[in-house]
Amino acid sequence: MSQVSLSDIFSNYANGTGVFKDKDTLSADFTPENIPHREKQIKEIALMLAPVLRGEKPSNIFIYGKTGTGKSLCVKKVSSTLVVAAGAASKKVKIIYINCKMRRVADTEYRLLAQLMSSFGLTVPFTGLPTKTLYDQLYTTLESNGGSIILVLDEIDALLEKVGDGLLYNLTRINQEIKGAKITIVGISNKASFIDNLDPRIRSSLSEEEMIFPPYNANELKDILMERSKTAFNDGAVDYAVITKCAALAAQEHGDARKALDLLRVAAELAERESGHRVNERHVDIAEEKLDKDRIIEIIRAQPKHSKLVMVSILSLFKKGNKSMHTGEVYELYEKAAAQNGLKTLTQRRVSDLISELDVLGVIHASVISKGRYGRTRKINIQLSEKIVSLLSKTLAGEFPEAFINL
Repeated sequence: MSQVSLSDIFSNYANGTGVFKDKDTLSADFTPENIPHREKQIKEIALMLAPVLRGEKPSNIFIYGKTGTGKSLCVKKVSSTLVVAAGAASKKVKIIYINCKMRRVADTEYRLLAQLMSSFGLTVPFTGLPTKTLYDQLYTTLESNGGSIILVLDEIDALLEKVGDGLLYNLTRINQEIKGAKITIVGISNKASFIDNLDPRIRSSLSEEEMIFPPYNANELKDILMERSKTAFNDGAVDYAVITKCAALAAQEHGDARKALDLLRVAAELAERESGHRVNERHVDIAEEKLDKDRIIEIIRAQPKHSKLVMVSILSLFKKGNKSMHTGEVYELYEKAAAQNGLKTLTQRRVSDLISELDVLGVIHASVISKGRYGRTRKINIQLSEKIVSLLSKTLAGEFPEAFINL
């Protein structure tokens, strides 16, 4: 086996000889000049927010759509252009963008308010102040700042799940507490149903406009990848078949542009690590398996304990040779696992809901079947590769070792 020359590896990267020309353009955080197949949505958002240029307060906006449908991207595009237009018109407009899934940023009401204050250059201690004091400081800051403030709360459903909808009510009341500034809320969510669960008083105070972002189809995803590839890769680095395959695979998963971009990026990284200068379909296949593994593990790690124990029960049955199982079988093992870990057992109906959530997340497949006069149950299958099942089992065994040993 020939010895690896580290100097050769590093010099290749330093000299820029490889697949990528500008890898950042494949990032989910990158805002391209052109956003294909979202012209209609961009125009609608712009028209909704344009009244700030006349000093008026727009309606609050709530934008829904599955992951990777361009919601955040379009809002950021409109926001950045709006700020430039406001400057040219000598209007005071401030955009505050907060990702509510970020830990230590918006996982409590206190931290969200602290983040709002920091966007105005003010420092708030991590803990210690009464929430009312923070609101008073925020009112004073907004009053002295003046102008129009657009507060973008990305993944807003994650925030409300953690802190409740009282926070949203308080935010909508700010305009009644101050006169020198006007605040508009733009909420972005993957769950179209979350607004239906809000307190009716809060819904009435929101005066919201709603938008739905549809998933991309394969041809639209191909256009997006072609557009990004122009700036992301060196000439001739990516086969057309690679673009088509990445688009087709992502279209199968709810038209997720983020998945398509990740597939293309990881495939190109793999090609580059092989000291190759061209990405092919084999790299896409390897990238898909790697991304699926990473996604599943990340999803499970983020779940509450009871959801993890439901997954432990499903994996235990699977390891015993049950290729498909029913809710009752899973619930029986879940009860034991919950008791072993000192947790109060949830009802079978609630566990059935957790199974449905795991199905939506793509970790399992659960279909409702009829048992005649005995009612209905769910037939549960694991549709993951053996490698991912093994890795998932190791991840959960590290958190619940007794459950895996004793079940």
